[in-house]
Amino acid sequence: MKTVIQIVLIVAIIALGYLCVESINKPIRFQEQHALREEANVEKLIYTRNAQVAYKSVYNKYTGSFDTLINFILTDSLPLVKKEGSLTDSMLEAGMTEIKALALGIIKRDTIRVSVKDSLFPENYPVDSLGFIPFIDGLESYEMGAGVVITGSGVKVQVFEAKVHNNIYLKGLEAQEVINLNDKTQKLERYPGLKVGSLEEANNNAGNWE
Repeated sequence: MKTVIQIVLIVAIIALGYLCVESINKPIRFQEQHALREEANVEKLIYTRNAQVAYKSVYNKYTGSFDTLINFILTDSLPLVKKEGSLTDSMLEAGMTEIKALALGIIKRDTIRVSVKDSLFPENYPVDSLGFIPFIDGLESYEMGAGVVITGSGVKVQVFEAKVHNNIYLKGLEAQEVINLNDKTQKLERYPGLKVGSLEEANNNAGNWE
């Protein structure tokens, strides 16, 4: 009987020790995975923002479709001014302007077209997967929309928004930690996830991680 009690106590001590260690390690593992996933998603949202800004420079509006945005990246181009020569300090002091210098052939300015993809993305970047959320099973996409908001002074401003909820991009991690994170951000009246731009206000396409 005494041996049985000793065995039960040993098992209980081991179990208690394991639970204590897990109570410490679980939040640490979550923070590590959270940081890893956040970094990967922020990178994609920044690339999305850059592509949206380029799209607007060509079409004077943003798009709410990743298919449209990706097609633009892969098939369209942007104007780039190729500069040869520059005005020296002495030329500027003498009243020389760039227009005059161009007319005299002192400097040259030529506009060329460059691929959107080559301009905005690293070589071999998988543009086709830009809209997909990394680290989770399946092909879930970011929510994205575009529209127009009217400022307090009555000015119409083109806007876009791309976002992903904590519940989505942190799927598979410790559920209670995700719940705690959601509660914290909602108490601060912030979006519980990662978001760039806004469909409600003109915020200069800021990301909520910035």
